[in-house]
Amino acid sequence: MSFSLLRHGDTGYSGFRGRLDDPLTALGWQQMEQAVARWRGDRIVCSPRQRCQRFAEKLAARLQVPLTADERFSELDFGHWEGCTAAELSQKDPQTLTAFWQDPWRQPPPGGETLEHFCQRVEAGWIELGRQYAGQTVLLITHGGVIRLLHHRLKQTPHGDFLTYPVPHGSLHVVNDWMKNESHPA
Repeated sequence: MSFSLLRHGDTGYSGFRGRLDDPLTALGWQQMEQAVARWRGDRIVCSPRQRCQRFAEKLAARLQVPLTADERFSELDFGHWEGCTAAELSQKDPQTLTAFWQDPWRQPPPGGETLEHFCQRVEAGWIELGRQYAGQTVLLITHGGVIRLLHHRLKQTPHGDFLTYPVPHGSLHVVNDWMKNESHPA
């Protein structure tokens, strides 16, 4: 079984976008196309947010592979922070933002999802993918937070390193390589 994780491309927005359903920009489409130019596999799974699913639909049709959208691979729900930038939040509520950056495991965004719940849903989806598509080559098109979480869990990095793994827009991460202590941003 082989898994590759693709972060959606640029949307033209910054800040906490979690559950917002932003479309890709032309640059975002280009980033994703470049990242998967040589990918061939058996199946595509994606977050149902349009910044992931629209590209997944076109790629699946072009490659003639099945596609499944799975809510469990959606980004962390940032609650009251949805649509806000860190700069805006540092003006409105600097203590809460600082607490989140320092310990996101114990300090979730106000009205948002805890990392414990996020872990449970993403890991449940991941385990099911492994069982359901054993022996297949799968591309998971998802979000930066999901990729960071899977990297953190699979590599067993310290909790404090969770937010530091680089996941640029349109980057492709090969899970098998994580087991070799490498990653391949596109």
